[in-house]
Amino acid sequence: MKTREEALAYGLTFPNTYQEAPFHDSNWQLVRVRGSKKAFLWVYERNGHVNLNVKTSPEWRDFWRQTYKAVTAGYHQNKEHWNTIILDGTIPDEDVKRMIAESYDLITDSPSKRIYEAVKKIPRGKVATYGQIAELAGEKKMARAVGNALHKNPDGDSIPCYRVVNAKGELADEFVFGGIGVQARLLEADGIQVVDGKVDLEKYGIKKTGAGESGYDI
Repeated sequence: MKTREEALAYGLTFPNTYQEAPFHDSNWQLVRVRGSKKAFLWVYERNGHVNLNVKTSPEWRDFWRQTYKAVTAGYHQNKEHWNTIILDGTIPDEDVKRMIAESYDLITDSPSKRIYEAVKKIPRGKVATYGQIAELAGEKKMARAVGNALHKNPDGDSIPCYRVVNAKGELADEFVFGGIGVQARLLEADGIQVVDGKVDLEKYGIKKTGAGESGYDI
């Protein structure tokens, strides 16, 4: 993806979107969501390349900036919440589209909210991996974002993040749950056996069933 037309066309594939040029400058084109009128994609040319401004979550902001030199802090926008994508041909189309899609999701929904809702579904006596929670939240590739979101758990009483372990069944770093052995004690109170800092995923992990809304036995 290199052109303004390609970027705008992709932005308009999302539900309830429309294009607008609100400034007295034809260089700037925005794609907004109907109803809220919030813009999730800004398209403009700068320094010889088409640039896109997209909203980003804290879980992904630095990841994209570190992965691609052509992703920088948002130009003329809040640099905590917006990234600029320079369409210089160095970023695969699938990742450009993914960043635009993430921006749309943030405007219309919250990835962290979906992660927390997925964690709430883990039943007592079971655990889930970061990857499984990412899948339940709608994006298999955001396991890292799951970890970041759970580190910032806003409601430990109703969001049981201690029931999330890594792909090997290993518990998280102890500080995440407030001290040495806390996660293990919480899991054991659920009836889950912890041996040498690990949980037997065959015995306690949620399983794929292919049935139901989630596809898991939850």
